[in-house]
Amino acid sequence: MTKADIVSEIAKSTGIDKASVLVTVEKFMESVKVSLAEGENVYLRGFGSFIVKTRSQKTARNISKNQTIIIPEHKIPAFKPAKVFMEQVKD
Repeated sequence: MTKADIVSEIAKSTGIDKASVLVTVEKFMESVKVSLAEGENVYLRGFGSFIVKTRSQKTARNISKNQTIIIPEHKIPAFKPAKVFMEQVKD
């Protein structure tokens, strides 16, 4: 399902025009991105949490140059689904 599909589905089920729904969906995604960039997690009860995880430093190899490199500690965005959501997907 794409963003356009989501917008169409919400517009059809609520009766709100697609342009308004698109603006709302875009603003929601922007709010989540800004919050995660600032290190704040986003919790949506019954759906899940958008969180920031820290990946620890690790050693890797550049096979083409046969060289060992260090990948520094860094943060990544992640999604953790709620238990209710997981149960719906499992069924």
